[in-house]
Amino acid sequence: MISFVLDVEDLANTRFALSPLHETLLSLRVLQDPGLSALHLPWRRSVLGGLGALDTELLMSLVAQRRTLPDFLTPHPAGFAPDFEEQLAVVRRTPPARVRHDLILAHAPDPLPGALHTATEGDGPVAGLRDAICELLRRYWETALEPMWPQMRLVLEADMTYRARQLALGGARLLFADMHPNLRWRDGTLSIDKMISSHRVAAAGKGLLLLPSVFAHKPAPPVSPEVPPRLVYPSRGVATLWEPAPTAHATALVSLIGAPRARLLGLLEEPLPTVEMARRLRVTPSAVSQHLRVLHAAGLVTRARDGRQVLYRRSALGDQLTAGA
Repeated sequence: MISFVLDVEDLANTRFALSPLHETLLSLRVLQDPGLSALHLPWRRSVLGGLGALDTELLMSLVAQRRTLPDFLTPHPAGFAPDFEEQLAVVRRTPPARVRHDLILAHAPDPLPGALHTATEGDGPVAGLRDAICELLRRYWETALEPMWPQMRLVLEADMTYRARQLALGGARLLFADMHPNLRWRDGTLSIDKMISSHRVAAAGKGLLLLPSVFAHKPAPPVSPEVPPRLVYPSRGVATLWEPAPTAHATALVSLIGAPRARLLGLLEEPLPTVEMARRLRVTPSAVSQHLRVLHAAGLVTRARDGRQVLYRRSALGDQLTAGA
């Protein structure tokens, strides 16, 4: 079990962030073991064919047999949403001693894989290995994740909106209540169960960084207790990420209101905010808003405010229209 001890100052300094580099490293787990999440099988199938030119032996060696990752490859995001190159530049500046330490710690008690054998040598070879890993991760990111990053980011931001509302309604207890069964908040301590390592970290004013993740299948704190408190956790809404965009109904409904509005009505069987509809339809939120204004004026959708966002849903008239279609 790993525990973070958080006082009032730490809760005041708790923040959310996005990390494309974290997602890149965590996605390697899914490539290595598809059984971790069946939700990502469509993504995995689409990616595998494009990795032929990459050094997959070195790439996969970054994930240890126990699924841990070297901490130096997942630095703290400096801001809310740094871009990939910004984070990779931080990794490129990692001292060789830290690279060596984190690679050995991540794989312990197992020996380092053959692709990482230079990690036990002098600073020159270790620096060369670090730079080779960075270049490999950059190419992998461009192939496997960058094309889908806008859709992934919308899912992650929607999760953060939900968590912020939970925090506002019920404090830390409600914030962590449904993140994952392995998490427990009690008496100022956040405990993460079923961890390979075991340590207790006093945040001591550093706060807690929360990172929602598309590819995390369970909470993932840093391997080393020396790293400031950080928690990667599974995001909500991942099940919808790899679904194909809804197609228009080939019926009179399309002729009546147009294909984009027909697709919107098809989605609104459940209450949804504008950004989520835009993500599922793979269009801009402004385009969705224009169509929603028309549908609302025609009485086909209803809207209600939920905290800081507006939720839309089909009206009774909209239900009748789509049922007829």
